[in-house]
Amino acid sequence: MFEQTFKNIDDILHKDSGCGSELDYVEQTSWILFLKYLDDLEKERKTTAALKGTTYAPLIEKQYRWPAWAAPYKGGKLDLVGAMTGDDLKDFVDVKLFPYLKKFKADAESPDTIEYKIGEVFSELKNKLQSGYNLREVINLVDELHFQTSADKHEMSHLYESKIQRMGNAGRNGGEYYTPRPLIKTIVKVVAPKIGDKIYDGAVGSAGFLCESFDYLKSSKSLTTHDMETLQKRSFYGKEKKSLAYIIGTMNMILHGVEAPHILHTNTLSENIQDIQEKDRYDVIMANPPFGGKERSEVQQNFPIKTGETAFLFLQHFIKSLKAGGKAGIVIKNTFLSNSDNASVSLRKLLLESCDLHTVLDLPGGVFQGAGVKTVVLFFTKGEATRKTWFYQLNLDRNLGKTRPLSEEDLADFVALQKKKAESPNSWTVKIADVDNETWDLSVKNPNRKDETALRSPSEILEEMKALDKESAELLKTIKGLV
Repeated sequence: MFEQTFKNIDDILHKDSGCGSELDYVEQTSWILFLKYLDDLEKERKTTAALKGTTYAPLIEKQYRWPAWAAPYKGGKLDLVGAMTGDDLKDFVDVKLFPYLKKFKADAESPDTIEYKIGEVFSELKNKLQSGYNLREVINLVDELHFQTSADKHEMSHLYESKIQRMGNAGRNGGEYYTPRPLIKTIVKVVAPKIGDKIYDGAVGSAGFLCESFDYLKSSKSLTTHDMETLQKRSFYGKEKKSLAYIIGTMNMILHGVEAPHILHTNTLSENIQDIQEKDRYDVIMANPPFGGKERSEVQQNFPIKTGETAFLFLQHFIKSLKAGGKAGIVIKNTFLSNSDNASVSLRKLLLESCDLHTVLDLPGGVFQGAGVKTVVLFFTKGEATRKTWFYQLNLDRNLGKTRPLSEEDLADFVALQKKKAESPNSWTVKIADVDNETWDLSVKNPNRKDETALRSPSEILEEMKALDKESAELLKTIKGLV
């Protein structure tokens, strides 16, 4: 039922002149979903207070609550006659509702509260639907969704993740917010956070690493009330520069069950890393920082190793932000391992001397759809210098793409072998004492894999051509849909 509702919402948004892409669909669905979630949260809190014999003071004034303007009921049914629609509804949302909710940010006690999240969300976006009639249709559909049981929230979180994935596949900008979930799940398994750890992502995007960590920890053991409070209030932290990503990340965590996620809307790289104190550090850091960006010189001044490459600045930030003994899993371009420029050499030296880079996962091209770059995942623990590094090269029997994405099964061999750092045709160990201490070159050179130059059969080549043609046709269809 929920899945069909989401499809119907997208159909309405597609025909509205104010929504032109999958990014708009996710953004507009998010703010309406958020208000429905708040209404269900208020009902839940009111019921809990009644059971305790106490009174509950609602967060939102009566005229701005969901039942007052979005879904007024009469005789147990939605009052389609009395409900605002058209220009009346659009004017109420744009002129009254959004300004009212925006004020919550200034009035909130701290950024850790749901009140602050309300104010932040409605400070960062606007209603883009041009037709109040389309808006009414979307609201009516969202009113059918519920956040009152864990099963409801679980299904909703999966559907929302699917929307984020479609947004990521829709084009270059959308891809900034989406890291393939099989890769995230694998990184979380290898890093293996524990309840009580402070887990951080300074380039949080859609909060995939934090959401998957929450799910991983929830299923790690039978949780006590104290464990759940720890997961809700003292476990997950993130920072995000871009407004849309901040909204999506916040909403994604809420749908996964974290009521007031500690996600700040800020430019992580604007912080001088020399100012990071022990209280600011984390037990676990997992992230896929943006790469290919060029940071301004004033931003570079916040880092000992000056470089315009965004990902290299993030890596410095992450190393500094880890506690002694803290664990990390960071996605980065594979050229980081071998670039000969001063910044790359200095950063590799810093990493190897201040952390134990125990594992490098070398990924094939196509893991990140829409981006042709090859990447690696660096797994390291802060506190002791690296003595040896275990490498694993993921070699697949197919080209990755939209119709053949990366799966958890593809990474199962890596996870199994990584525990013991075992040798295999795809894995080997490098002693850092054997690495050139002037270049610190860590290029991926698999000594266990023979050069496979055998020609493929014509049938194999034809099959691959068919698959690529099909993928190209689907991509063209997507592009036409966005124009």
